[in-house]
Amino acid sequence: MKLNYSGQEHVKAPPAAVWAFVRDPERVARCLPDVQDVQVKDATHMDATVQVGVGMVRGKFKFGIEVLPEEDTGRVNVKVHGGGLGSVVDLLAGATVVDNGDGTTTLDWTGDATMRGPVATVGGRLLDAQAQKLIQKTFQNMSANVEATSGTLA
Repeated sequence: MKLNYSGQEHVKAPPAAVWAFVRDPERVARCLPDVQDVQVKDATHMDATVQVGVGMVRGKFKFGIEVLPEEDTGRVNVKVHGGGLGSVVDLLAGATVVDNGDGTTTLDWTGDATMRGPVATVGGRLLDAQAQKLIQKTFQNMSANVEATSGTLA
């Protein structure tokens, strides 16, 4: 099952604060909804355990996450691979940090995911709607965290 998403998140913080936040793998991972554990391996790699629920199917998924900031383009890409419950997820998501010129920032984001296994089979449309909500919630969490700490990140 292939899934594609895009959207925007308005952040009430300057681009420098947003950029500093999105470059930090642990901070980004902590914004995932229902994250239970994060183990940072180095400046761009981490492992995360997330509680997942799609319809009646619930359990833990383990993901390897790589954060790839491209400072020259103002974009950060995130590669996610892992799974659980006999299912596998591959996700490539990214966000461009856009200076609004008024001390705020917009994150223009996209995400492409492929899911294989029982969760994709059982989840169907529920999975699509849930994935969209999870991606939006992740960016909302990032925005709230950046806004709360922007005085210390810039």
